[in-house]
Amino acid sequence: MAWFFKRTEEISGTELEQLVLKAARESMQRICRTPKKVLLLPPDITRAHSAAGRIANILYHFFTSTADVFVMPTLGQHLPHTPEQNQWMFGDIPESKILKHDWITDGKRVGRIPADYVKAITGGKADWDIPVNVNRLLFDEHWDIIMNIGHVVPHEVLGFANHNKNYFIGLGGKEMICASHMAAACYGIENNLGNLVTPLRHCYNKAEAEFLGALPDAYIQVVMKYNAEGKLVHSGFYCGDDLDTYLLAARQSEEENITTTPPLKKVVAVMQGDEFFSTWVANKAIYRTRKAMADGGELIIIAPGLKRFGEQDEVDAIIRKYGYAGTPKVMELWKNNSDLQDLTHATAHLIHGSSEGRFKITYAPGRLTKEEIESVNFGYLDYNEAMERYRPDQLQNGFNKLADGEEIYFISTPSAGLWTAKI
Repeated sequence: MAWFFKRTEEISGTELEQLVLKAARESMQRICRTPKKVLLLPPDITRAHSAAGRIANILYHFFTSTADVFVMPTLGQHLPHTPEQNQWMFGDIPESKILKHDWITDGKRVGRIPADYVKAITGGKADWDIPVNVNRLLFDEHWDIIMNIGHVVPHEVLGFANHNKNYFIGLGGKEMICASHMAAACYGIENNLGNLVTPLRHCYNKAEAEFLGALPDAYIQVVMKYNAEGKLVHSGFYCGDDLDTYLLAARQSEEENITTTPPLKKVVAVMQGDEFFSTWVANKAIYRTRKAMADGGELIIIAPGLKRFGEQDEVDAIIRKYGYAGTPKVMELWKNNSDLQDLTHATAHLIHGSSEGRFKITYAPGRLTKEEIESVNFGYLDYNEAMERYRPDQLQNGFNKLADGEEIYFISTPSAGLWTAKI
């Protein structure tokens, strides 16, 4: 079971700090009483709103009294942080103590999930090995304590984010990330979203038990929800070293972060400009609302920071080349194009980012042109026009009626939840 947890309406900043310090002390009692080398594994900047950076900062200062402490953001295939982004997210942690994960070069093969297991667990939708390769520093360096930090929230690939996702995607190598994302895409994004243990989560749990069991690690999992004033606050804190730590947090997230609505004809969502710079991550607005969108409806995504499509240049080129074309077309392209076969996580992303023609997706980007947006099969709305018409700072989460009588459904932080229509 989890070492300890707290679930309440709202965890204050002071309470959060005390819980983090308790987690640190528990790890010393249960893992290593006199740690000399500690590794902290927070998510990257796209989950900065979870206060993961602050949690990492508290842990850093706690452990530095006795240990050499390093932070490695679990970037997955996202871009490494700049020094300025690290300072913004992690505060006064020295840049020299923040390690960069490179998903192309840093993976170490430690095992595999065999194809017959993958085929059985996905009902035949995927039938290939999933290589287990993660950042070599986990094994090539001696760590006395490893602390995973993360936000448990509905997720398009794993059902719910975090727990061993930190290892197998956040610190995953190319082979694992590509095989995993394609397996999840073939299984179906609607079948993954909001499910506690998806087929890919089954595979990750098996991989953790078989290949990472010797790591001296523990998890800090936070859950967040909107309070009565519409502010996103912490409502759950879970600490432990087992699967139950994840399951307890995910069950709370299932209760608090999944909103049931009527089919929505028009949704306006904002992807924060200091966190979301590419459609690779800004498309969370699509993933988290697609189960609520009415056929023929429209999703408008206001994204002031949007300046590219992919996180890496090669993925950006793939998105620009093929666009978000829907599952049948992308699967056909995958069979006949070597670039999609090499970077299957990008292929999976093209599937996830399409509405399959069911509803319209319109972007109001801060730094991409109309021609660029329309070239990947999205609709375009001028950013300034969108801000003038919808005025996000004056909207409440949920249904709103504009001055001209139009009704819209507003979501201020799509990455913090999942919206689904009543069946």
